[in-house]
Amino acid sequence: MELQILHTNDIHSNFENLARITTKINELKNDDTIVLDAGDLADFKRVEVNGTKGKVAIELLQEAEYDAISIGNNETFDGIHTLEGLTSDGRIPFLSCHIRKLNGEEIEGLSKSIIINKARLRILIIGASPNLNEFSTSCGLDILDYLQGINKEINNNKGKYDICIVLSHLGMDKDEEIATKISEVDVIIGGHFHILMDEPKIINNTIIHTSGQFGEHLGVLKLSIKDNKVSLVKGKNINIEGLDMDKGIIKVLKNNKEIALNNLSIPLYEVKENLWHDVIEENPITNLLADGLSKVYNCDFAFINSGVLNGGIKKGAVTNLKLLQIEPSPLNPTYFEIEGKCILEAIKESLDGDIVLADGRGPGFRGKFVGRLHFSRNVKIKYREREVLEVIINGQPLKEDKVYRVSSSDYLHRGSGYKDLKNNSNHKYDDRYIRDILREYLCDEDMVNKALEDRWIRI
Repeated sequence: MELQILHTNDIHSNFENLARITTKINELKNDDTIVLDAGDLADFKRVEVNGTKGKVAIELLQEAEYDAISIGNNETFDGIHTLEGLTSDGRIPFLSCHIRKLNGEEIEGLSKSIIINKARLRILIIGASPNLNEFSTSCGLDILDYLQGINKEINNNKGKYDICIVLSHLGMDKDEEIATKISEVDVIIGGHFHILMDEPKIINNTIIHTSGQFGEHLGVLKLSIKDNKVSLVKGKNINIEGLDMDKGIIKVLKNNKEIALNNLSIPLYEVKENLWHDVIEENPITNLLADGLSKVYNCDFAFINSGVLNGGIKKGAVTNLKLLQIEPSPLNPTYFEIEGKCILEAIKESLDGDIVLADGRGPGFRGKFVGRLHFSRNVKIKYREREVLEVIINGQPLKEDKVYRVSSSDYLHRGSGYKDLKNNSNHKYDDRYIRDILREYLCDEDMVNKALEDRWIRI
């Protein structure tokens, strides 16, 4: 018997590519084909996803006739209620064998595994999801041991299946561990690390395949099954660039965009000032964000990079759509402790145009450039051209050997963009997004006015 697996991973809401993938799926699919996604299909940066609470992802998977999807980290980023809205819909199986709510309850509608009958085979498919530690906790999830979870599903289904597939969003290192330690797993379709494989890897007779990122490729595995043994016939990744977009997928996107725009365009309140934005120069919208972050934690001061924002706010009505457009990154307010010398070095780098305009790429970042650092209003920086002359914090000169308590983002906490900032300790994350801080304080007239005050003072 032969089985064909068509698979994707880490599409991250690049749905135009999914439309091209669907065209190729329809071309290749036969009666002995299953179609799987290994997670991070839905990125909440996109209007259609955010404005429908992820439901567009279900309709897209249904239209493309996927058989199952594993829960990736991006499926969890809008919180447990949105996740349960996806898993309980019932039209597409969402899989993960080792996640539950923090209170120990099961996630409504989430399947640990499913069995599909295809090509005269009973195919056990088990889902596995990543543990992002504090981030997973802030999303309301308790992440259990994935090896125990997979083994439990295998044992619970003994005698009920012919081959076992793990649909994994764990990353290649853990996929290889599963292949080494659990001999009953025949195939692992992986994701999370965005690895585009030239050909499948075989470890301990387990076939591992992943297909890169952003829906740029469709993975194809052709398997032969004889005497309960699975062997690889052929495995490859097909570049979908240049293919026509499937009309059904485009229709789903169009319909859901209208729904999303209506949901997100309801006015929240009015802003009394124009809060402009600039990546290189100090600007009031990023100042306001820094001031807002200073109120999240009991800290000495707060700072944020202007690249986390894509634009400013014009005087008038503010909507959730506008907030999503200017701050699409799923980043969280973050507390940490750090020495003054590391802060000073980051301030100096913030006067370097090459660093400010560098590619801001990093986990959770949905902007383009790193951007200049902006500080809460209790910080004043005197500078001349690219030289920092003095840094004043709460009326006192910055001390290089002093440990400061700061509020920022998880992006800067990791040292993204400004490498010295990673030298910190005692971090903790807030469960809100950075744009939630903007939403809270844009309606505060006093804070808006104070955001117009410069913190960087040219001498």
